[in-house]
Amino acid sequence: MGWLNRFHGVTLTFVLVLIAGGVLFVAAQDSTEATFQQALRADIETLANESYGSGTRPETWTGNTDPATPNFLADAFYDNEQLADRIFGLGVRPDEWFGASSPSPALIFRNVRHDLELSATEFFGGQTTRPTEWVGADASLRCDRALQDVLLILNRDYNIQPTSITQVIDYCTVVKAEVEDRIFGEVLDELSATAVTPELIGGLRGDLERLADERLGLETRPDGWIGNRVDGSPTFISDVFIDLDTLADNELGLDIRPVGWIGAISASPLVSYRSLRFDIETLADATLGEGVRPRGWQGTDPLTRCETTLQTLVTLLTVRFPNFTSVIDPNQPSNEVYCQQVFELTIQTAEAELQNDELLDTVDSSVIFESQNAFSYLDVAALDYMGVMPWETEFRPWFRNFQESNMMFVTGEGFALFVDRRWTTMPEEAFVLLPNLEGRKPRTFCDATWCNGPQPTPTPTGSGPIIALFEAATPVSTNEAAPTGPIPTNKMLVTWNNIRVTYLVDNAATRTVQVALEICAEAAQVTCEPVLTVYDGNNGLFRPVIQQYNGLNVFEMGYGYQTNVILEGATRYSRDIFISEPGLR
Repeated sequence: MGWLNRFHGVTLTFVLVLIAGGVLFVAAQDSTEATFQQALRADIETLANESYGSGTRPETWTGNTDPATPNFLADAFYDNEQLADRIFGLGVRPDEWFGASSPSPALIFRNVRHDLELSATEFFGGQTTRPTEWVGADASLRCDRALQDVLLILNRDYNIQPTSITQVIDYCTVVKAEVEDRIFGEVLDELSATAVTPELIGGLRGDLERLADERLGLETRPDGWIGNRVDGSPTFISDVFIDLDTLADNELGLDIRPVGWIGAISASPLVSYRSLRFDIETLADATLGEGVRPRGWQGTDPLTRCETTLQTLVTLLTVRFPNFTSVIDPNQPSNEVYCQQVFELTIQTAEAELQNDELLDTVDSSVIFESQNAFSYLDVAALDYMGVMPWETEFRPWFRNFQESNMMFVTGEGFALFVDRRWTTMPEEAFVLLPNLEGRKPRTFCDATWCNGPQPTPTPTGSGPIIALFEAATPVSTNEAAPTGPIPTNKMLVTWNNIRVTYLVDNAATRTVQVALEICAEAAQVTCEPVLTVYDGNNGLFRPVIQQYNGLNVFEMGYGYQTNVILEGATRYSRDIFISEPGLR
């Protein structure tokens, strides 16, 4: 096992991490989904006792400890977010925060556990520092999202579970090394054999020499430089590794490395190539400037500049979805922007396919479903509205839209259209098994008597899994103190469900987004009026109007569910709003 070579100083004892069927099981093989959920709730309450004080909770705390209730997941998510506000600050979250952005309830439970562990680490001061009553979960649930999805795919598609034990200082680094070696040494060994060409490996030495020439001058090298350029040499990769380390010491200082530096090689040539290529690109960015490269540079694939676990996840998904990342423009202003776009697309693709795979052989693709007053469109973007498909109108589904969209292409008597699955009798379990629309452009038409269009759509078809969470959640206490500020006395009070949000420009650094807002008379968001003002009760000020968009005021808002606000239109107002993160849209 080549992965052990990278951690020869770590004493290992065997504990099996079990991840099965899209539901995460805790510790032992006889644990159940309910056990995992109960442990999650118990630890939420333990951390609440520590942070708020024993027996002390905010008025909005749900305290739901019964996994049998339909709103258990929503309440766990809601209380975990309140804990995060308490520990990190109102609306402040670490970069590693997952949130609820997943189409699968099992994965949302996983995300809540991951985020709870982040809060506990911040509060108690360490990943393993916990009170004695802490139940906990798999060490893998503290790892980054890409690695967790890699583990799930390995279990689902290849029946492979990691054998790395959990009682190590940095379990996530250890298990990452193990699964990468197993993926490219066992699962995708043919890919490794064809991908690692002499030209590819030789490009590492060539670019390292070009970087050294640029920084030190032609033929000028630090002491100890090996400079092995012999194709097929058994020490070629290790010699490149040593010389790269030598150049980094010379340019950055002894053992000083940029954030994310890997500094390791493997028994797998492909894993070693990815690690070395990533570090060479990182050193070039640090010494020459991001994106600045010497003439003749051979590292032209932008994906090699992204974190290697993400590269591994992309490779696993490419087996099912060849070239699925080709929709992303590689000519982005920075590595961070490109890699973030790849990350969001890859996570959405992976997690949409991680549920209900056991039903692949049981769902009849010719089964007929019925409309429940579904809005219908000629296009998947829901721009060319063709009217409401009447209740009980039968249709056959053919394709679903890519990623987290609920749109699907259907045909019936006199029509071939796109509709939103949630306004039909089709269950989500059947929807996710439809082939996706990628690369297909079906002909659409509507000759049925109920067709009325095309015309602009009267309401958005958006939302996401977080909407269902809040709709299921225990209602917020009605005796919650009202925010100080100009509460209207002659206008109708509505909830956040009635706020139509048009997302314009996100700012990842501040976790904010510019939005155009409308306030509607009903949750279906049909009869709407512009939001005129937004009062922020946290600082006692009105949010400034940044610009106009299609006649609507544009405000900058932070991500998440916010209660201490007053949004006011001409005849209606709301005291709460939900602003979704990019991954939820």
